[in-house]
Amino acid sequence: MIRTSPFHKRTSALNETGLWEHWSGTLAANRYQMSDKFEYFAVRNAAGVFDSSPLYKYRITGPDAAHFLSGVLARDIRTCAPGNAQYTAWCDDRGFVIEDGVILRLDRDEFLLTAAEPNLAWFEDLIGRERVAIEEVSDDYGVLAVQGPRSRDLLARLVPEVATIPFFGLATGTIAGTPVTISRTGYSGDLGYEVWVPAKSALKVWDAMWSSFDGYGVLPFGLAALYMLRIEAGLLLLDVDFTSSRFGWTDEDRSTPIELGWSWMLRGLAEDDRAFIGRRAIEREIAEKTSRWRLTGLVVDWDDYDRTYDRAGLIPPKDHTPIHEEYFVYDDAGTQVGYATSLMYSPMLQRHIALTRVRPGLATPGTEVKLELDVNHRYEYVGARTARVPLYNPARKTA
Repeated sequence: MIRTSPFHKRTSALNETGLWEHWSGTLAANRYQMSDKFEYFAVRNAAGVFDSSPLYKYRITGPDAAHFLSGVLARDIRTCAPGNAQYTAWCDDRGFVIEDGVILRLDRDEFLLTAAEPNLAWFEDLIGRERVAIEEVSDDYGVLAVQGPRSRDLLARLVPEVATIPFFGLATGTIAGTPVTISRTGYSGDLGYEVWVPAKSALKVWDAMWSSFDGYGVLPFGLAALYMLRIEAGLLLLDVDFTSSRFGWTDEDRSTPIELGWSWMLRGLAEDDRAFIGRRAIEREIAEKTSRWRLTGLVVDWDDYDRTYDRAGLIPPKDHTPIHEEYFVYDDAGTQVGYATSLMYSPMLQRHIALTRVRPGLATPGTEVKLELDVNHRYEYVGARTARVPLYNPARKTA
């Protein structure tokens, strides 16, 4: 039996292409319009609605919930006050990343955690004698991401508290008489929110929201547009930009938080008293400088790119479709120094961009490298430079 979202009756009616993918075992629209770029520009210029319901969801409660999570998650959950959320990750005891997700702290002893893959058994096995309960609530909620510059004003018309919540803050209210929780989070790198709705009331809330958004340029958007948005935002995708340490065949398939550019999650580690899973390995990595890679953005030299195709008698392609494959990166001596995992032509930046791993010494923004491309069935090497992520970072995202 194919699983569907609580909003499926509405999203399927809007899906003009009939194109679907499986995401976490659930049907998710690839794109609704004939052009995924049309949906992408709706998010960047007005607002778009994305059905995030397929994410796995876990409720963690109990008097020891915060203490338990502080020993499991790499980022210190104790710094997240009730009414706020955190982007976080969890590691194995060798310091390799298992997965990442967003955690909402609803109250002092109540949390909601999202994940792309099943994690319930892994968390349950770690409870021991702590007074904490974990339950999967994946089917209990539908989640709608409303992303783009108009998202705040549109949602504030329905839930006035949205107008004042900070980046990664939470608000509660009602839509169509249904209690909802709204977090200022998303996967677009833009101003945006995610609306948590009880599954039994999902269609009623959708109808109220969709009716309220009419006339403001809002479109539903699918995975194809989401992948474009997240590359510009420097947001990593599991099984593309990194692999869960549980499923890596070798350590070459595994990554540490430092290698993935998440050092900021570990700020103040020296003053942090937590014995979280993977801490000792991460401390050794930092002290001994053993990181193999640093994740960085990459911006291709458009002039060199165009020249390369001109010499081959070709029109330089400017395809916005994300490519989730490895492209190797070299230094001027022809030595491989890294690899790109996500490549696209950014409609907003008017450049080819990528998420890339390079040797730590080359991660300084502006470092010049060469990107290997297949042109006329032979390898060509096009100039590029490393860049800080996010590559697209509008002020409204956090303002």
